[in-house]
Amino acid sequence: MRDSCSAEYLVFVGTYTGGRSEAIFSFRMDAGTGTLEPLSVTSGFHNPSFLAVEPQGRFLYAVSEVSETRGSAHGVVNAFSITRETGELALLNQESCLGPGPCHLVVDHTGRFVLVANYVGGSACVLPIREDGSLGEATDFVQHEGSSVNPDRQIAPHAHSFNVDPGNRFGFVADLGIDKVMVYKLDLENGKLLPNEVPGCEVKAGAGPRHFDFHPDGRHAYVINELDSTVTAFDYEPETGTLNAKQTVPTLPEDFEGTSTCADVHVSPSGKFLYGSNRGHDSIAIFAIDQRTGELAVVGHQSTQGETPRNFAIEPAGNFILAANQDSDTIVTFRIDQEAGKLDATGQVTQVPMPVCIKMIPI
Repeated sequence: MRDSCSAEYLVFVGTYTGGRSEAIFSFRMDAGTGTLEPLSVTSGFHNPSFLAVEPQGRFLYAVSEVSETRGSAHGVVNAFSITRETGELALLNQESCLGPGPCHLVVDHTGRFVLVANYVGGSACVLPIREDGSLGEATDFVQHEGSSVNPDRQIAPHAHSFNVDPGNRFGFVADLGIDKVMVYKLDLENGKLLPNEVPGCEVKAGAGPRHFDFHPDGRHAYVINELDSTVTAFDYEPETGTLNAKQTVPTLPEDFEGTSTCADVHVSPSGKFLYGSNRGHDSIAIFAIDQRTGELAVVGHQSTQGETPRNFAIEPAGNFILAANQDSDTIVTFRIDQEAGKLDATGQVTQVPMPVCIKMIPI
């Protein structure tokens, strides 16, 4: 999906539909300027907050982040076909993810399965992708157990993201409620999540791991911790799926005294920089990555020029960041300094009601 020669991208934005938003918005992005041109709106879906696109860019999947569907305690995943010329989405079907509050999903690298994290239920689910892009019934479901020290946020498990390693052999579920990144072997013949020999990696009690990303070298990984505003760096052993925590750094400036929580994290395509979003400080924290050790060094912080940057996306060629300011209804475009990693506002501000997730594919 990473194509530095692409002149344009399709950009899809998932939203919360609690009054201001209609559903999923699509745009065309100029890869030279970062400008977004509105294309279409796909409406009629409740809280299509987080999105994932299969590797060939033919199909898009969106959670409906709800705790109940037709009287049952589960959310659903919506499957769409993509019209590349217009950005329009056509619903293929909906399938239960077996748990309430799905908040994150990915497609494995072969494009055969959608992997879902259910926040409210504290669980993970596997949905098979049929040849036409529609979803079949779940082939596996794993319920997390446990709690941690924060009495308001950690009395039960809360799976917050699902990621797959570069080798497509292991799945990683960051669970905010139990302060662990759980690791599963991926059985892609049968659509199963199998227990790994080392079942996961703990972070500091009360940290609240949320989103997760790998370094392009496949030997390092990072989790952003929502509750204590930190990022933890890991060494990764791709043969065993083992994470070894080696460093934890704050995402906030030392002199910040307000209330803030972390949300999203991404490594730049070059592998030189890591970015993480702060909600409250309303910024993106910028770190340089040591290319030998994977450790982080603070570069600085960039205001997202809006409120509550829940999610952001790095353009596949690594030239731009699009920051989704959920509570100010904007997406703000920044150009990435390729040498220093710093962000420069382009002046491009796009109005989108309650943006939650941004996904891009080359046209």
